[in-house]
Amino acid sequence: MDSINRCPGWLGSSSRLSSLNFKIPPKSFIALPSIDLLCCITMEMVTRMVASRPVVIFSRSTCCMSHTIKTLITGFGANPTVYELDEIQNGQQIEMALQQMGCKPSVPAVFIGEQLIGGPNQVMSLQVKNQLVPLLLRAGAIWI
Repeated sequence: MDSINRCPGWLGSSSRLSSLNFKIPPKSFIALPSIDLLCCITMEMVTRMVASRPVVIFSRSTCCMSHTIKTLITGFGANPTVYELDEIQNGQQIEMALQQMGCKPSVPAVFIGEQLIGGPNQVMSLQVKNQLVPLLLRAGAIWI
């Protein structure tokens, strides 16, 4: 990508390129973003989607565990922001980024207070240990 950014007129018209004595390289020369770069960009997108929201759940509309976790959290009076990855643009890329962040399976993925809690096993474990409600309280998701 650096060679493209340093080369003036690279993305301009071919007449502009020829006036600069550049020859257009074969298509195989043009650098494409790596999967790691795309994943980093998508992880940044996940961070922005989670920012300033007490509870965020990344879900799939057809996933029964996603439904269960949403029901559990809303049952405490929380109003989570829910992203249905099978219904939004870039859903597959977001799901890959969640896997890179350690969510396995990738949905449901729960963030409380901008912190990744994890999937259904982690959420249910917190519930069994009576630690889920205090987390929701600290995040400002519920009030007692």
